[in-house]
Amino acid sequence: MSASLLPFNTLGLNQLCDELIHVNTKETLINTCLELYHSDKAMMVLGGGSNVVFTEDFCGSVVIVETKGIVVEQQGTDILLTVEAGEDWHSLVTYCVENGYFGIENLALIPGTVGAAPIQNIGAYGVEFKDVCESVEFVDLDSSQLFEISHQDCQFGYRESIFKQQLKDRSVITAVKLRLSTNWLPNLGYSPLNSLNAATVSPQEVLEMVCNVRQSKLPDPKIIGNVGSFFKNPIISNQRFLVLKQQYPDIVGFTHDEQHTKLAAGWMIDNAGLKGFSIGGASIHEQQALVFTNTGEATGTEICQLAMHVTDKIEKRFGVTLEVEPRLIARFGEVTL
Repeated sequence: MSASLLPFNTLGLNQLCDELIHVNTKETLINTCLELYHSDKAMMVLGGGSNVVFTEDFCGSVVIVETKGIVVEQQGTDILLTVEAGEDWHSLVTYCVENGYFGIENLALIPGTVGAAPIQNIGAYGVEFKDVCESVEFVDLDSSQLFEISHQDCQFGYRESIFKQQLKDRSVITAVKLRLSTNWLPNLGYSPLNSLNAATVSPQEVLEMVCNVRQSKLPDPKIIGNVGSFFKNPIISNQRFLVLKQQYPDIVGFTHDEQHTKLAAGWMIDNAGLKGFSIGGASIHEQQALVFTNTGEATGTEICQLAMHVTDKIEKRFGVTLEVEPRLIARFGEVTL
């Protein structure tokens, strides 16, 4: 009997799957995923559903991860947190600030579960998951074994990790270990946090500002369906950026490393006059060009058509290829645009 995926994706797409399985213990998560993986059924593991676009009904089983638990270990001024995959990420951030564990306050209000954080190497306001990651625990579905790998072995990059490369489709993250600190050292490098006074600002004030900024920029998915930023900010050579800067003096770019600049994809989409553009029920947000919204009756196909329209326009205008950030899930699994 099919089940609706509507409550389990923040874009609010009304697609179906063959079977929904809720798991709330690590043992059940591992056993369920291994059984499905070694059967002939298609399988998808889902956390908060904030980074997926269901392009059609999914012909398989969807495992909803609801495992909970936080174990705290103190090592001098360091705090090691072992967190189960089903914990809500923002709830973890607020828990840490309330308990005096610092390092992830800049990552407040990022939707999704803890288990999804390493896959994307989530980041915001000058902090990325990799900066606080000690290790990641996962089950290797091929070998049926549980592993724990260090943050170095996770091969983190910009919205990138080993879980999107070598371990894609064969691993399920069960827990993460974070290294935080009881020493308060604010990270205020990014606007608008750089308007705060580093000598007097509190962790709670940083958290509140991050939340206020995110809420002012991004629509609440409970009200308007969305998956946050739809495209990654493209990384280009510094030489290419200088050429674009001559053509478009207002173009926005940030230093990525010594040789590369990270472009603001939202600026390019806005500059191309695409804010508010829509195809069917899929629309580019009027205030934030990086956000695609479901105005009520959008289909996954319309979301993809809108994405293709935007990538085509940006390619022709700037010679830059945009890359979709959320996972596109079709009938039997993940697909590309």
